[in-house]
Amino acid sequence: MQPFELNRHGRIVFPSNFFPDLDFSTMTSVEQLDAVIRRDFETKAPTVSEILSRHAQGVYRTKVDLMRDMALNLFWANRFAITMFDKRPTRWSDVPRNRDDVYMPVLTPWPDSETKTAQVADAYRGLPAGWDDPAEDRIFETLFDVFGARKHIATGLPTVKPTVAQLIADPSNRTMRLGEYNPDFPRFGYDEILDCHEDVAELEALRRWSMVLHNQQPWERTQVELTEVGQLRDDDYVVLYYPRDRHVQRFISRVTSGRTVPTAVPAKVEPVQPSRPYPTIDVRRDFTVQPRIEALAVAHGDQVCTNEDLIRNSAYNWSPMTADEITAKTGIEQRRYTSGSFEDLALSAAKSALEHAQVGPEDIGAVIVCTCTSARLIPSLATWISGELGIAQTHASFDLVAACAGLPYGLAEATRILQQVQRPVLVVCVEKFSDKIGNVRPSRMIFGDGAAALVVGVAPEGSAPDIEYMQTYASGPNSQVNSIIWPNPDFDNYITVYGPEVKALAGRYLVQMLDDVKALPAPEGGMGTLLDNIDLIVPHQANKTMITELAADAGLSSDRLYFNIEKVGNASSASIPLAIHDAVRDGVITEPVRIFAPGFGAGAVAGFTVLRIDPAVVAPFRPVDGEAVAIDPLRAASSSDDVTLAFG
Repeated sequence: MQPFELNRHGRIVFPSNFFPDLDFSTMTSVEQLDAVIRRDFETKAPTVSEILSRHAQGVYRTKVDLMRDMALNLFWANRFAITMFDKRPTRWSDVPRNRDDVYMPVLTPWPDSETKTAQVADAYRGLPAGWDDPAEDRIFETLFDVFGARKHIATGLPTVKPTVAQLIADPSNRTMRLGEYNPDFPRFGYDEILDCHEDVAELEALRRWSMVLHNQQPWERTQVELTEVGQLRDDDYVVLYYPRDRHVQRFISRVTSGRTVPTAVPAKVEPVQPSRPYPTIDVRRDFTVQPRIEALAVAHGDQVCTNEDLIRNSAYNWSPMTADEITAKTGIEQRRYTSGSFEDLALSAAKSALEHAQVGPEDIGAVIVCTCTSARLIPSLATWISGELGIAQTHASFDLVAACAGLPYGLAEATRILQQVQRPVLVVCVEKFSDKIGNVRPSRMIFGDGAAALVVGVAPEGSAPDIEYMQTYASGPNSQVNSIIWPNPDFDNYITVYGPEVKALAGRYLVQMLDDVKALPAPEGGMGTLLDNIDLIVPHQANKTMITELAADAGLSSDRLYFNIEKVGNASSASIPLAIHDAVRDGVITEPVRIFAPGFGAGAVAGFTVLRIDPAVVAPFRPVDGEAVAIDPLRAASSSDDVTLAFG
């Protein structure tokens, strides 16, 4: 499934938010599946009785509030069928009796179904519209057509459906009889669901939900009966459940045969502090060859995803949230995705940096790629880029996984390699999160795509280094080390962020890094500490709200910090160099400045670098073909959902 698509209205759509598509190749037990299902559905899915109780208590302020709970209830009722099976109406006489890969539901009648669903309809009619009465009535009609026709109890459904042989072993088992079946019963097509359009973002999401739920029962619902299997006639139509793919069937085979392997739970280990501190590296003092930053170039994603787009794409397992609430929680108004490949995004930034530095492939001594989202292992992205740049040989080309501390780690390694090769080192920081998020809302709210590349060369004899100090750290309590996980089997192998643990590691490292910088002397014999002589702090763009609060707790005022996260999101290893570039672009940096750049994130890694940036080394934004453009792509697209620009 594509991570995102542009529909015919030019709006970004996330198919995985509407079409549940669990990865059963990673499911090891019924308990694990049950946990995933409950995570996605049950905790926010009320029963019909609860819906009526909430209405009686005045919980629902508008029709939309009620419809949302109706939809969640329907997703819950379809929780196994929608994720595991394809439904195929079949004449009873044509049903295979002895196959082990064909299943049928056993259902318990719901005696009060007509009364209770009618009460829900009455409750809807008595509520005011949320935004658009006619649009809401259209959505309700589709929803209630499914909601009002259910005749079975949705709680207590078995995770694994019985086979036909298991069903007929007890003639009193009840299943669905469709009456007359029309194979041309109207269904919503995939493109029709993607292209649906409502003026209000919340209604557009609810409209898509209703269309997906409609497709779960493509037959005349008023004719459905729950019938004992022993009473079925040859010409009756029943519903067969076929596994959606081989991974579902293999999962069923594993759990029904008892061949599942229990997951080992590692023993909790208390972290032990190092025997002595790791001193900050003073580049001027500790290295003979001094580094010079010759170029910095970036590649922003070409697609804008606003907070309004997130609301339009609200998944069934998201609690209600407005676009303004996302901004208040994260400081992000939009993030940028690339419709191109991960590799092309990185290569674009690399080419632009080398061009701006006027460095040819014959001069590059090493290529370091800092990333935590590469699915490329052989060859590594760094070696692939080396080949694409026409470099016949480097001293080293390798990928470095340091997540959000990628820039400090990459510059530290570049400075060390510079001592050996004494020729420019290309450092590329690149991330593509848009295809690794799925319907995990915290990740979807935060992460974006982007790339930046720096050329680190040799400073002239006697010149001061552009990279003055650097430090890296890693590890900590297990809860912090595992605070950001990808792939995560518990979340369908999508990247997952555990917010409180991330905030704990960010707070811990920010204090430690500030203490380290405060302990360093002012440069060139100046007054105060090194921190007092920092012109601008460009932190990892993790979450503006969180970082601003943590900085304030550490005694830093917000006017010392630069953020571009509002418009580009969190691009992990690329976030700091992207922000430095944008600070030059926005006129925040107009002359050479000293920057403190702290990074921290997944794996409980962290690091900082104190570097000097001359605006002249920052390459202008360029499209893929390498030609300069006169427009500012971020400002040009910041207020539009459907502006498409080539990434640079």
